[in-house]
Amino acid sequence: QVQLVESGGGLVQPGGSLRLSCAASGSIFSINTMGWYRQAPGKERELVAAITNSGSTNYIDSVKGRFTISRDGAKNTVYLQMNSLKPEDTAVYYCNGKGKFWGGPVDYWGQGTQVTVSS
Repeated sequence: QVQLVESGGGLVQPGGSLRLSCAASGSIFSINTMGWYRQAPGKERELVAAITNSGSTNYIDSVKGRFTISRDGAKNTVYLQMNSLKPEDTAVYYCNGKGKFWGGPVDYWGQGTQVTVSS
């Protein structure tokens, strides 16, 4: 089992910045990809950014150039630096870990952290 704990959400004005953190503990050796998802009211959850163990990253088009995902292996923590925030970035952001354990897929989620972009 893997536990994921997010922090760093809050209220920010348009154009502002926030950094989300996701601390992983437990059987983290089973994870090969970490990601940040978000879900706005009335919308489906979507993948915002992901990073593999090799450091490869991908982003949805709407955040490219504004958000950066990174990881600190020593701290077992993944970050999402969010700059130039827009009201449409308002959502609950979830940390996710995917991988394999004993040959089967695993999929872990954090509890979510609210990000609100408003003046």
